[in-house]
Amino acid sequence: MNIIDKKFNKNILQILPIISLYILVLTGFDFSFIFYGINLSFNFVYLIIFFFVLKKPNNLSYGLIFFAGIINDVVQNFPIGITSINYLLLCVIAAFIRSRMILPNFFYDWILFFIAVIIVSSVNYTVLTIIFEIPIKYGTLMLNAILTFLIYPVLSKIFSENILLAMRSEDD
Repeated sequence: MNIIDKKFNKNILQILPIISLYILVLTGFDFSFIFYGINLSFNFVYLIIFFFVLKKPNNLSYGLIFFAGIINDVVQNFPIGITSINYLLLCVIAAFIRSRMILPNFFYDWILFFIAVIIVSSVNYTVLTIIFEIPIKYGTLMLNAILTFLIYPVLSKIFSENILLAMRSEDD
């Protein structure tokens, strides 16, 4: 492989989180399915933000995450700034965990991700119900938070392979 191809592949792997974040936000994509009459979904954006702020903070800047939240508010028809606050709160929690973590451990990341999703979801739902008086089904939202928590190991493995590919291309 020549040098130009290696640099191109390295750059693609570095901007992949940004591209995937904005594709998910611009399309309003939320993987949902109906299981026994219950609408289940999970939030890919939370997974991308948490993982890359925790593991590779140079790939996603807070300004890009804030702007993605504004775009998501417009696409989802939420009050402007609500999603940005949620995304930045998730960033703050992930950055705090990164600064306090001595030895990276997948299990701790997974449990702390669940705690972060619960905190962000509770802030989101509190703001939407108290300030904006938007009706919310709490059981469905809690189930969605649990599903997001359960999907984290799969996407973490995929993203970790992406990081390893980027490291290998840097070494060559």
